[in-house]
Amino acid sequence: MDTGPSHEQLIQSLTDEYRELFARSRQGVYVYLDDVHKVCNEKFAALLGYPSPKEWAAVKANFPDAFVADDSQGVLVTAYRKAIEDCIGSNIRVNWKKKSGGTVEASVILVPIVHHGHLLALHFVTERG
Repeated sequence: MDTGPSHEQLIQSLTDEYRELFARSRQGVYVYLDDVHKVCNEKFAALLGYPSPKEWAAVKANFPDAFVADDSQGVLVTAYRKAIEDCIGSNIRVNWKKKSGGTVEASVILVPIVHHGHLLALHFVTERG
């Protein structure tokens, strides 16, 4: 019985499919499937102080605890659930945790997408200056 692509295959396929979007966007961009399977562009990794998207994706901790300030975790989780459960997009404010400590304020546009039959959320992140 074919259960479809593994999470690793799904993220790799999505990375290949969205390569140009990730490279050309002037915003930080990431897609989250689960705490282990996620991908981002250079701009998002740099915003949070990671030298590369690969290093950011290698963090295998609980996503909100690792990357989102306590005061923004509920907002991001709620928007993500709306995207996945109800296919609703959101425009929210999120305070992100930087790798070196401290936070960075950003606006996040979160939209549901379907890739190989799997519902995911595509996030566009812009630092608020």
